[in-house]
Amino acid sequence: MAKTKQFKTESKQLLNLMINSIYTHKEIFLRELISNASDAIDKRHYEALTNTDLSADYEIMIEVDHENRQLIIKDNGIGLTEEEMINNLGTIARSGTQEFKEKLENKEDLEIIGQFGVGFYSSFMVADKVTVISKSVHSEDAYIWESKGTSNYTIKETDKETAGTTIILHLRENDAENENHYDEFLSEHKIKGLVKKYSDYVRYPIKMEVTKYSTPEDEKEDPVEYKELETLNSMIPLWRRSKADVTDEEYAEFYKHQFDDYEEPLKVIHTKVEGLVSYTSLLFIPKRPPFDLYSEKYEKGLQLYSKGVFIMDKNKQLIGDHFRFMRGLVDTADLSLNISREMLQHDRQLKKIAGALEKKIKSELEKMQKSDRELYDEFYKLYGLNLKYGIYEGYGAKKELLQDLIMFKTTTSDDYVTLKEYVDHMKEDQKVIYYASGKTKASIMALPQMDLLKDKGYEVLLFTDEIDEFMINIMMKYDDKEFKSINQGDLDLLDEKEEKKIKKMNKDKSNMLKDLKEALGDQVKEVRFSTRLKDSPVCIVSNEGLSMEMERVLKSMPNAQANMKAEKVLEINPNHALFQTLERVYEKDSTKIGNYAKILYNQALLIEGMELENPVEFSNLMVDLMVEANKE
Repeated sequence: MAKTKQFKTESKQLLNLMINSIYTHKEIFLRELISNASDAIDKRHYEALTNTDLSADYEIMIEVDHENRQLIIKDNGIGLTEEEMINNLGTIARSGTQEFKEKLENKEDLEIIGQFGVGFYSSFMVADKVTVISKSVHSEDAYIWESKGTSNYTIKETDKETAGTTIILHLRENDAENENHYDEFLSEHKIKGLVKKYSDYVRYPIKMEVTKYSTPEDEKEDPVEYKELETLNSMIPLWRRSKADVTDEEYAEFYKHQFDDYEEPLKVIHTKVEGLVSYTSLLFIPKRPPFDLYSEKYEKGLQLYSKGVFIMDKNKQLIGDHFRFMRGLVDTADLSLNISREMLQHDRQLKKIAGALEKKIKSELEKMQKSDRELYDEFYKLYGLNLKYGIYEGYGAKKELLQDLIMFKTTTSDDYVTLKEYVDHMKEDQKVIYYASGKTKASIMALPQMDLLKDKGYEVLLFTDEIDEFMINIMMKYDDKEFKSINQGDLDLLDEKEEKKIKKMNKDKSNMLKDLKEALGDQVKEVRFSTRLKDSPVCIVSNEGLSMEMERVLKSMPNAQANMKAEKVLEINPNHALFQTLERVYEKDSTKIGNYAKILYNQALLIEGMELENPVEFSNLMVDLMVEANKE
């Protein structure tokens, strides 16, 4: 005789919310039921290690009954006793239920079932009645549990020859108005697709009778339809195999199939970790970055599996933005996929895995950098910019992690150089790491500020990416050596005698410098004699703080602020013949010095590769100067 029992109050509310709420991924019910079946077989298999009488040919069977609109999932796992049925099927969760219910009521994260699993109860999203027939390996009795997902369920004894569990889903009628088409779960093609998507790597065979057609010998005859038992899943995922047993070709084919890429990966990182958190990861560096890698629309993340069962496609917690170009997956048995597990615990496990993956990726990149520099150079051309952004973001939180991975071309090398290699090459008397910004190496080498650095044989890092200066301002130092722009502040390149001479000239010629500054107005913060020029007559630099390159980048951004300006300084070479000309002009007629100031300022802008603020005025002044010189 059947016993009728009531669901607990909170469980009834949760069931009602689950059944009547709108989910975008109702299909995950099959994944949950297959996962439960796999867990049940795991338990039987474990007990069979010490009790061989429990051994069996483990399998999961799926049957489709079109006539009765039933989808049936069978396993020969450990089975359920009556008490286990009441405890496991009569109570949805023993803790965490209220929080889960609140999320559903508030429509927060409507895919929470798909992400964290609620096991058996996801069946009611597609079925208006669920029947469970089970026999435990520890009992001669079998029981049938049945519910329509309302307020109660029934349970009674039944006949079942073998241990295991059969779940019968009585599928709901189609609801065209709300676009709910439950018939699709009676389709062989749909079932096969769902098993492939979510449960392909379950360790036990998932079998189903599928329709086949024989090929007739006579082309005039119609093909004959017949049924054949087919295993739907691969069972052993490639990432669970030993690295020594997997060929490069197998990795490449798996990557192309799994991540829909037509090219093989640039690099494969296959890791198995056992410890406080155990997991297997299979990561790939694509040979070609996605076109939207640096756009807001790009979605990073790794595929997440639990014991071979697909949980979600792009888990953002597993990979940081600095390694956002990585593709791959993580498989771990240490994630709790039922709602009795609190989110905080779940996050902590993922964070531990993410931290370990981060260290592993860095280690593999450093190994590539040292042992296969040609491959690393190829990688860096593709993803170096992303590493630089990684240092800049988060106020340098990942500086220590990434600083040895970034590279630059230099004034003395067309090959990429790491910061460590640069420091190792530094001259004995060199105190800082010099860098210069520009669009190309040629434009940087032509800068007048390079004169003294070339003379001293100092190597200069070439900054040709817009992010470079912003990143370096976050880094500030490397190996206790400060970074120094050749376009900013004092370079400390002159000896003490020369320094004193320049300081004295700035003081003695202060009136002329003041008049030059007044002629330029707020275009420059100061006009002074240069300690960095050797052959060139003039240059324009900026004071410490915002550089001219940073000003250019910031002004090109949307909603740029007008007050973001570098403090420009016009520097004149006191050892150049032009200075003697300026002195003569100033002594003869100081009112003409203003025109010379404007010409020198615009000349400095042109050398720097910057746009002239008033090209017509500059052209007219040059013409006037040539005409006047001809008169003299």
